[in-house]
Amino acid sequence: MKPQSSSSTAGIAIQEQRLLIRRSRKEMLQKLRSDLDAGLEPPIRVMARIVQDLEREFAERDFDPTVIRQEIVNRTIGDINVRRITECEGAPAGPADFRSLAEELGIALPGEDVNGYIAPGEGHRWLREQMVTAERRLLSIGYDPRVYDIHSVGNPLLRGLLAEDMQQWGLFASERHVALGLGAADCIDKVLRGIAHLARLQSRPPGAVLFAAPGFNIPEMQAAAYGYRLHSVRTRAEDDFKLTAPLLSQSLEENLDITVVYLAVTNNPTTFAYSPDELLAIQGVLRNFAREGRRVHLLADLAYVGTGLPAEDRARMLSLASATDIADRTIYVSSWSKTHTLTGERFGWVLFGDAEFASAMGSSWTNSVASLPGEWQLRFMAYHALFRARPELIGKIRALYRLRRSMLRRQLESFDKEHGLFEHLYLDNDATIYNWSRLRPGVDCFAVFEKTGVAGIPGSTFGYSDNYIRFSVGILPVAMD
Repeated sequence: MKPQSSSSTAGIAIQEQRLLIRRSRKEMLQKLRSDLDAGLEPPIRVMARIVQDLEREFAERDFDPTVIRQEIVNRTIGDINVRRITECEGAPAGPADFRSLAEELGIALPGEDVNGYIAPGEGHRWLREQMVTAERRLLSIGYDPRVYDIHSVGNPLLRGLLAEDMQQWGLFASERHVALGLGAADCIDKVLRGIAHLARLQSRPPGAVLFAAPGFNIPEMQAAAYGYRLHSVRTRAEDDFKLTAPLLSQSLEENLDITVVYLAVTNNPTTFAYSPDELLAIQGVLRNFAREGRRVHLLADLAYVGTGLPAEDRARMLSLASATDIADRTIYVSSWSKTHTLTGERFGWVLFGDAEFASAMGSSWTNSVASLPGEWQLRFMAYHALFRARPELIGKIRALYRLRRSMLRRQLESFDKEHGLFEHLYLDNDATIYNWSRLRPGVDCFAVFEKTGVAGIPGSTFGYSDNYIRFSVGILPVAMD
């Protein structure tokens, strides 16, 4: 159905489209309830299928794209798509014109129209020039990114630059401590693979990995694939869904095979971040067990450290770095996917607290990617040069996240007043790109989608209860009526 061309009938046609989409949402959910009740598919897959099917159906029926976007809002995906940014506060091309991020990050092609902002392409060309400069620098030290890298951990110049960056947080590091990876998930996979491999060389099982729930679930699947036992610790709302020192101590006492503690320092999905004191307490527990001869690795996921307030991020990182006596078993995983809105670039790295342990883990890199792509490393170096030259871009990205989170909370509050959906809308720690909230009894993520058109991820996806739901501010801006 196409909207009528005349202004007198266009409004009626648009409203009819809205009603038809809302009716279809309800009918499709009713049909799929039997699958949900039977447990044939996990809720997240059912939700993804509903959203995709509805978007496809109404696009094929030639409904107005704006109506479709407003009535079928996918807030399941976390990534920011800078090409779909529409927010512009103040003058066009001004400091609060977030559309220009696509240009400033070198993503927009020359002449590309980013929702009314025409990118001149200077950022795109600058990055290409920096890649040439980076390649010349590497060749001058005898490293050719166009040939097979037998060590597979990445070129020494880039690893050294990243080590310098981490030193600002009090971490003693050189290029020997750093290994590059294709995003945080890939880095975590390599670390778990490497620890399991070292265990096998010593004729022992890899042990167990402790995960706090709710939490990012990809590392759980990775750990299971390498033969680890999964140990899940359910956190409490009154603790802001964090792994506390007493919970950790109890788990280590009761599970002697735990060899790795996975800790998302700023959490997905809950948006809460550990305070310096909380991190020190966790390290104190690990220190106590180290004195007893237990070797437990702390795998610190820093994927969202950088999305929050700089002073608070620095304070929590300084607290982590202060535990120099257990540095040999502390592993830091970082990524620019979320902090720098570069999800498709897959820029990630690992910093090992001990260089000898980093060397021992090298076989995990060699036996997985074999050799990191040369063009990817040059692109990574070009972006590193960009953010050193223009550190204000990080502040602009943080401001966009803050704007979207605040608008999403306002929208959810409005929905709650109209439909009575939420028992508690949690405030975040001014970090990440999510909202984590508790639903009222009898309400689930499908009821939220039916009534509002906003698709979120149920809490069971993160090892918790479906009484909770996570929304992302990622792909789409928040549209307020």
